[in-house]
Amino acid sequence: MGQFWKKYRWVFETVLGSALFAAGFTLFLQPNDVSPGGVSGLALILIEVLGFGKVGTLTILINLPLFILGGMKIGKRFFWGSLVGMFLSSVLIDAFAIIPMPTLDPLIAVLYGGVICGFGLGLVFVCGSSTGGTDILARLLKLRYRNVPIGQITMALDAMVVILTGVVFQDITKALYTGITVFLVGKVIDAVVYRFDYSHVALVISREYEAIAEGISEKLDRGCTYLHGEGSYSHQGTKVVLAAVKKQQITELKELVMAIDPGAFVIVQEAHQVLGDGFSRFSKQSL
Repeated sequence: MGQFWKKYRWVFETVLGSALFAAGFTLFLQPNDVSPGGVSGLALILIEVLGFGKVGTLTILINLPLFILGGMKIGKRFFWGSLVGMFLSSVLIDAFAIIPMPTLDPLIAVLYGGVICGFGLGLVFVCGSSTGGTDILARLLKLRYRNVPIGQITMALDAMVVILTGVVFQDITKALYTGITVFLVGKVIDAVVYRFDYSHVALVISREYEAIAEGISEKLDRGCTYLHGEGSYSHQGTKVVLAAVKKQQITELKELVMAIDPGAFVIVQEAHQVLGDGFSRFSKQSL
């Protein structure tokens, strides 16, 4: 079961993320003529210009040429994952449209819609997929601008949608609401992509460093590194135990250290995107 989940987890995350994005857009943003940016936002603008059409259908048509480019540059996994995300989110956008929603204050709709859409897109990005459109462009640009967070790239691309929304709907208020939505979506994407994948690094200063390192290795199945230190007052040399552990292992680590040496000095801090054995592996496709 563990191997099956590990192999196909991306499918579940793509489906869930796409469904959340579609729900946030259709139930909260579309009724107020506000978009989260991207191709779905462009589709909403085209419907206003043309006077007909459905957001999901237009999204698929706009996406097709972008998929060819994304598949060539990023790989088959991204291509098929994004294909699932694009079709599923597009179909659900039209499907959720039949759900009756009470009239909401535009600001409330923007806040909830932006957070839900951003969370959904973040899940899709984390599993190596996308919902198509500007998401593909964002992933392509991420390959070039490695130090720029994916959410900020998304915000930059969607800025044009904010401008077009104001021009087409001739309503500066809708444009400003769209700007708030785009900002929220970008921030939530970064929160999901870069904050959910974190571990902790522990520094343990103790005379029982050998026993502590051995305990961490045997009971937590984590490797340790000795750092050479010196007491500022005693000037006695000592070894500091450094260990990277999962979030859920922090309590167990503290209990282990205190059981060996109640007087040990322990420093724990968050460590994002730990790479190595037992953690994530580096990939040029990573966000």
